[in-house]
Amino acid sequence: MRSGAIHRRLAAGLAVLTTAGLLALAAPAQEAEAAALCPGRKMRTLPFSTGSVLVYKRGGYVCAVTVAKKQGVKRQMAVSVRARGGRPVVDEGQFAYHAGPVTVHAGRRCVWVTGQVAGDSVSSGWILC
Repeated sequence: MRSGAIHRRLAAGLAVLTTAGLLALAAPAQEAEAAALCPGRKMRTLPFSTGSVLVYKRGGYVCAVTVAKKQGVKRQMAVSVRARGGRPVVDEGQFAYHAGPVTVHAGRRCVWVTGQVAGDSVSSGWILC
């Protein structure tokens, strides 16, 4: 194999590794941002095609944040947390990075969490029971 072909293959391989590394760094940064917004221990991550909902719990309180996969461009986003027997707490609007945080006092009750980014959404069903 000629040295020019070797260099092209090495450059292509390096480009793939660099892209994979940047994508791997983006997810922890989003989770770190959500952890700064919601106190407590991360209980669930609810992924969907355009983002994810991160759910935290501390004491009897449940907090959730919807984080967009593609950040920096304003789009319709929402997050909702509802303790069983209660009303949902909702944050929705045009956001560039995340919707929320929203927090409810659930005590030992189950919660229902939903999140939405640009038309796609996720719904947890009753969790943390």
